[in-house]
Amino acid sequence: MVEFKNVCKAYENGTLALKNVNLNIDKGEFVFIVGSSGAGKSTFLKLIMREETPTSGEIIINGRRLTELKHKEVPYLRRDMGIVFQDFRLIPKMNVFDNVAFAMRVVGANQRYIKKRVPYVLELLGLKEKAFCFPNELSGGEQQRVGLARALVNNPKIIIADEPTGNVDPRMSFEIVSLLEKINQRGTTILMVTHELFLVKKFPKRLIQINKGEIIHDSKFEEVHYES
Repeated sequence: MVEFKNVCKAYENGTLALKNVNLNIDKGEFVFIVGSSGAGKSTFLKLIMREETPTSGEIIINGRRLTELKHKEVPYLRRDMGIVFQDFRLIPKMNVFDNVAFAMRVVGANQRYIKKRVPYVLELLGLKEKAFCFPNELSGGEQQRVGLARALVNNPKIIIADEPTGNVDPRMSFEIVSLLEKINQRGTTILMVTHELFLVKKFPKRLIQINKGEIIHDSKFEEVHYES
C-alpha cells in the first residue's frame, strides 16, 4: 500500500526534512503519525500525495512508483486517496450536500450516482439532517465530519488525515477518530497525524514517531514509550 525505501528529502534552503526513511504500511492498517512541530510529518504526507518528490530513494503507493509518475498521472494517484484537513477547507457558498458532491464531480462521477452516494455517506456520518445547511451554520465538529464525508465519498483506498481533530474539543476528537476507526474496519487504510496523546492512548493502533526527519519508533502503542 505505502512503501518508502531509503527516502531522503532536502529543501533548497538546506533543510533535511526526512533522512533515510524506510517503512511499509499494509492495506487496511490504521496508523498514527506523531512528532513535534518540524519533525517531518508534513513532508511525509506531501510525499505520499506527490505534492513533493524525494531527493533520493523510492516511494511506492498502491503499486505506483512515484519517482516514475508523470505529472498528468498524479490526479489518478490521488483518486485513490481521501484527504481530511485540520482547517476543514469547505466551500462557504456550497451547502453540505454540494461540498461532498464536489469531490465526486471533480473525478467525473455521473449525477445519478452522486444523488445516490452522497446521502448514503452523509447518513453514515450522522449528517443526513444537515445536507442543505451551509458551513457557517455548522459546529466545528460537524464541519470536520463534512470534511470526512468528502474524503470518503469516492471510496478511497487510503484516507490521509492531517491533524483532523486540531480544531475541535476532546469529545468531538474522540468521535472523529471513532468514525475513522469504523471506516478502517471496512478495509480503508488510515494515516492520521496527531499531537493528541490521549487519542493515541485510547485507540491502540500502529504508531510511527518522527523526530528530526527520522523514524525513531514504529510499533504498536503498547510497545512504545511516546513522549509528546
